[in-house]
Amino acid sequence: MKETRIVLDGTAPVTEGEGLVLDDVGHSYGGRVVVDGVSLAVEPGELVCLLGPSGCGKTTTLRIAAGLERPETGRVMLNRRVVSQGQGGVHIPPEDRNVGFLFQDYALFPHLSVFDNVAFGLRHWPVAERRQRIHEVLVQVGMEAYASAYPHMLSGGQQQRIALARALAPGPRLMLLDEPFSGLDSRLRDQVRDQTLHVLKEAGVSTLMVTHDPEEAMFMADRIALMRDGRIVQLGRPVDLYCNPVEAFVANFFGEVNRITGKVRGGEVETPFGRLSAPGLGEGAEAEILIRPEALFLSPAEGDEGDGAAKVVASRLLGRSSLVHLCVGDAQGAHLHLHSRMPGRFLPAEDEIMKVRLDRGQCFVFPAQKG
Repeated sequence: MKETRIVLDGTAPVTEGEGLVLDDVGHSYGGRVVVDGVSLAVEPGELVCLLGPSGCGKTTTLRIAAGLERPETGRVMLNRRVVSQGQGGVHIPPEDRNVGFLFQDYALFPHLSVFDNVAFGLRHWPVAERRQRIHEVLVQVGMEAYASAYPHMLSGGQQQRIALARALAPGPRLMLLDEPFSGLDSRLRDQVRDQTLHVLKEAGVSTLMVTHDPEEAMFMADRIALMRDGRIVQLGRPVDLYCNPVEAFVANFFGEVNRITGKVRGGEVETPFGRLSAPGLGEGAEAEILIRPEALFLSPAEGDEGDGAAKVVASRLLGRSSLVHLCVGDAQGAHLHLHSRMPGRFLPAEDEIMKVRLDRGQCFVFPAQKG
């Protein structure tokens, strides 16, 4: 078969093939654009996360992939087949797409046993094959001992695993997950999403998942599509988005950052801890410097406060790391309040002077935001 290639917003062309392809998809509600030219591909066995703040369009994008919404523009392809198209084109309903769904409310039938809940999508299978498949997926999610139980007898994590088994039972080519772990407490969430990731990878199914939690996206995803105002701002591996953000919004979305402003001189911008390169910014341009707290590495100073040193305002143990509040003067003589995150227990005393070593790989220089 001849391969067609789709160019995704300046990235390398993606080949139309097995898996899911969204090609320049757009959608609006009441005249307000909520999905604006979204293009991405999910390869077989790959897990892609749609990440972003509330209202950015990620859930609508997922609904379009599912067939629950019809795109106004663009097209959706599943395993080389156009399943939805704007402007009066083809639109295959969700039940005819061989797609599995896992949503945050699980949607288990309370009057049915675990066995019958998982059997729901296999009603037309021969009895022996149906029973064998139900046993296989319950073993896969570690719930084979609960086949005769009812949903109200299960914990939230167990219900989530049954919902996953039900979604996987018909052997879908695509799985769609919408905030599937948001209803779980933090300790259980870590355990259940780890189990879910391994089950999905074992199944080899293409997966598109929506989340607003950047840590969860980095844990689950092979690639992340970070969205804002209906568009994909950056698409790539978690390490790419975290270490090479294309704009300040991306860097800021993945956790707290220290913000410093300055002017570009000789292709660099001054910070209290040394100069940083400012590629692409003209001479005299206003710059915004974003420094992750873990980029400020602290050690005891060997003298009075000076260049590359800061005074401790407070320090707090956060469990696996310590957060140290610092006061430091900038190039204009103003005082800056910055945060350093150090591994383990690191609790210098208030007013102690600390030497600061800057990890430039976790510092980012962008044009200053206007207004």
